[in-house]
Amino acid sequence: MQPKVKKITDQELIEMCLKGKDFGYTELYNRYARGIYNSIHRIVSHTAEAEDILQDTFCLIFGDMKKLQEVVSVEGWVKRIAINRSISHLRRKKIAFTDLEDMEIADEEPHTEDDEDIFNCRVEDVRKSIEALPTGYRTVVNLYLFEQMSQVEIAALLGLSHSTVRTQYHRAKNRILLSLKDKSYYE
Repeated sequence: MQPKVKKITDQELIEMCLKGKDFGYTELYNRYARGIYNSIHRIVSHTAEAEDILQDTFCLIFGDMKKLQEVVSVEGWVKRIAINRSISHLRRKKIAFTDLEDMEIADEEPHTEDDEDIFNCRVEDVRKSIEALPTGYRTVVNLYLFEQMSQVEIAALLGLSHSTVRTQYHRAKNRILLSLKDKSYYE
């Protein structure tokens, strides 16, 4: 029987960082970089830009490690910073998130069982359909589905009304459905 290896906690790694030990920084980065990169990439959809935002995020965090001492979930805190930096990046690129609150919007058509069946198709096709969405829609979908943020949280983050986020999510979902229907899965 092999001896039981104790996993180093995030707080222990933070303490190592505060003492100037490189292992703490390396281990924190290795522990969370991949998942956070995936979150960033789903928002910005550009590999080099996502890598830059990831590096900037960790540089920011490693530059002020004392803040991490009070954090309950290191991963959640770092991911939130990375998402905020990703949204800021989109804004700098002049990607506008339009508030539809005061616009007249036609009612959405209800989804049929066929529509729901299409969502059960291949994951890669769904991923490609999401990537093909306009940036605003893609951002709302990714934050809602993958980052599990509520529509109210997304609205606050993007500076939009809740009804706008809800509308953009439903429009994005409809575009995804149309894209998947075009794949001729159900002919």
